[in-house]
Amino acid sequence: MGRQRPGLTTNKAQTMSFKLETIRSQFPALAETDDGIRRIYLDNPAGTQVPQSVAERMLDCLLKSNANLGGFFRTALLADEVVDGAHAAMADLLNAGSPDEIVFGQNMTTITLHMSRSIGLTMSPGDEIILSQMDHDANVYPWVLLARDLDLKIRWLPFDTESFEFDLTKLDELLSDRTKLVCVGAASNLTGTINDVETICRKAREAGSWAYIDAVQAVPHIQTDVQKIGCDFLLCSAYKFFGPHQGILWGRSELLQQLDPYKVRPAPDSAPGCFETGTQSHEGMAGTTAAVDYFAWIGETMGSAYYSKYADFSQRRKHVHAAMDCLFEYERGLAQQLIDGLQSIRGVTVQGISSADAQMRRVPTVSFTHDIVAPAVIAEALAQRNIFVWNGHNYAVEAAKLLGIYDSGGAVRVGPVHYNSEGEISELLNAVNDILS
Repeated sequence: MGRQRPGLTTNKAQTMSFKLETIRSQFPALAETDDGIRRIYLDNPAGTQVPQSVAERMLDCLLKSNANLGGFFRTALLADEVVDGAHAAMADLLNAGSPDEIVFGQNMTTITLHMSRSIGLTMSPGDEIILSQMDHDANVYPWVLLARDLDLKIRWLPFDTESFEFDLTKLDELLSDRTKLVCVGAASNLTGTINDVETICRKAREAGSWAYIDAVQAVPHIQTDVQKIGCDFLLCSAYKFFGPHQGILWGRSELLQQLDPYKVRPAPDSAPGCFETGTQSHEGMAGTTAAVDYFAWIGETMGSAYYSKYADFSQRRKHVHAAMDCLFEYERGLAQQLIDGLQSIRGVTVQGISSADAQMRRVPTVSFTHDIVAPAVIAEALAQRNIFVWNGHNYAVEAAKLLGIYDSGGAVRVGPVHYNSEGEISELLNAVNDILS
């Protein structure tokens, strides 16, 4: 288990309060070994490990409240409590105005494919959807398919391949009175860029358009406030923020009530139930609540330095949002260590923001390429050392094409989170150096 080295963090209060060993002790997977070699989990952008409390809450749900909803008997009543609790927990995590604005589903991709049908009912042939060339395909191709089916027009928002950020004057040029939807990611799952979604949503709103935000890569790292962002829809996935395989959508209340849901006749007529098709994963909801409570525990025990920013929030909501600020502060140090180390290796190019003074504008997901060795070769060699990373386009198809790395195998993606240590980053860097030399 790596030990925290002094000198990489920038906030004195955070340095004193963040307790890495206490954090790591919550995750049984971090103690796993294979043939005596410990695992180093840097594959987190595709899915994180879970704390013990998440597994226990899911088990408790399956063993004590395993029933469908709406019955008069005890297990059905307990199942109602699980489901209601999950909606309330996600409302706290996203600062939603009401738990009724939270919709659960299998994952972000499935929810988006489902919601696109209802949103499409509000559009007419010739209407326009703006898509980002930085996004995961889950916030791209459902809309391309909708445009194909309804004779809509897709317009593309590119990003600068030098800065890895949007020039939002390009968005101004794309918006028109035919724009009905602007779809963009809060953070890139390939480059790590944190996008200025507040400005994007404001511009969309001023043009009379809705904004659909993929926050799957943002929610695990930065505090997310849908009311401040000003979006109309925002989606995330619990398995990316230390919970189970579960997708979540937040939708503006008046829009959820306005949309015509695709559902069976016995399903509820009002949100959120009208969009939660069939019987949901109650154990997944229980685990999602536990993941939110895990953040709240961090906020209570390590996040007091950030409380003043959230003085108007209720207790759990305040703790959760303070926790995210605390954790992001620590993760910024890991990201800078990782980027600096990669850039010191001959032939390596970091495909994302790398400047030390710009770390607030990126999550710690770092992708890199080498001028000779293919990403798959590097990732496989790291796996042989029990260091877990991903390679390829990672479903960011348009981004990989724009960067010119799609046909050459994409990139190696390294994704530390707050349970990773500086020691693990050093091991990764030493391994990459060995492999490439």
